[in-house]
Amino acid sequence: MEYMIYWKYMKQRRYHHTLLVQTATFLVLIAGLFWFVVPFQSVWADEQDDLQDTISDTQKKLKKEMAELAALQANLSQVNASLTSTQQLIQRTQALLDQTTQTIGQKEQEISNLEQQLALEKQVLSGLLQEMYYTGDVPLAEVILTKEDVAQLFQGNDSLLSTQEKMQQVIQDINDMHDKVAEEKSSLEETKADHETLLTMKNQQKQALVAQKNDVQADVTDQEATVSELQQKLAEMQSDLNVLTGNSYDASDIKDAVEYASDKTGVPKGVLYGFLKVETNLGANTGQCTYKEVEKVSIARYKKYGSKYKASIALLYSRQELFYSLVDDLGYGKSKKVSCSPSGYIGQGGAMGIPQFMSDVWNAYASQIAAKTGHKTPDPWNLTDGVMAMALKLKKAGATSDSAAVIRKASINYLGSYYANYYNGIVYWAKNYKKLFD
Repeated sequence: MEYMIYWKYMKQRRYHHTLLVQTATFLVLIAGLFWFVVPFQSVWADEQDDLQDTISDTQKKLKKEMAELAALQANLSQVNASLTSTQQLIQRTQALLDQTTQTIGQKEQEISNLEQQLALEKQVLSGLLQEMYYTGDVPLAEVILTKEDVAQLFQGNDSLLSTQEKMQQVIQDINDMHDKVAEEKSSLEETKADHETLLTMKNQQKQALVAQKNDVQADVTDQEATVSELQQKLAEMQSDLNVLTGNSYDASDIKDAVEYASDKTGVPKGVLYGFLKVETNLGANTGQCTYKEVEKVSIARYKKYGSKYKASIALLYSRQELFYSLVDDLGYGKSKKVSCSPSGYIGQGGAMGIPQFMSDVWNAYASQIAAKTGHKTPDPWNLTDGVMAMALKLKKAGATSDSAAVIRKASINYLGSYYANYYNGIVYWAKNYKKLFD
């Protein structure tokens, strides 16, 4: 009995000892964890503060650079307006010059005709004078002997004299007209010289404006590149901040994704549903072809229509390279499905995921998508990223209301051309999207 009591006592003692050791160990672990986590929390907080400060500085710099870009664009618009005005004046002056040159040619032809007419009239007059001289050279007695009536002799001479006077008057009129036309031609030549001087001056002005335009355009291009780089950096930093603060977002279904994208961009939910419905049937159909299949069909079609499609073939391969790089980054294989080449017209497939973006278009929006969703590498097949991409493109197209005119403009921007069935489908589902979830 005493042995059993002792054994029970020792068991309880070992139990309490074990419990004490476990408790102490737990407290040590908690303390260690506290001392381990707290410094990292401090580091994370410092990193967030530093990143937020950098974002703030970048936003200020971006604002300044965008103001400079706006000023350059305004300057470019003024130069373009001056260039257009100068070009119009050059065209008008050239037209006047051409017209004046044509009129001078007509005057020269008139002068030539008058000179020919004058020569003819002088020749006829010379004949008349010779005839009069011949008659006058015959002795009067001989004339009387050969004429039945002396009165006819004097009558004939009077007629010749009258004709001579008339012809001399015609010659004088022709001379006067010749001088007048020559004077008009001289005046026209002076006008032509003025037009040529003005044309030379305006062409020189045009050349100066073209040079100025090229300089300003180069500045605009550089400034746009600077703004684009800052926007991309800002989006990347915002994405990093979202990761640090745990603000990345993942929608659970299409409704969540639309709600989130609409809230972040201002594009109405109905408009998003309309585009999502006609593009991919709310994400259910994001493509049935591999890029190799797209390549095969597109190349066959392009070759059929000749060398003018060389640029399209180059674009196809450029997009294919971007696509393979993207799916590699996302961990997908090269056989990831994309839209097939369209059957209704000459074109290429390759549109990706929910928003049906080409790879080059996706790359252009990637940093903006990351800034909104917090996903470091946005995925066009991801519900949140895909709907956000669509919303960002629609916002850029001005689709911040659900009016038919706004949707029409946005549909042309999104598709690349107007297609009635596409537009009508978007309008219908934008107004009746609730039926999708009945």
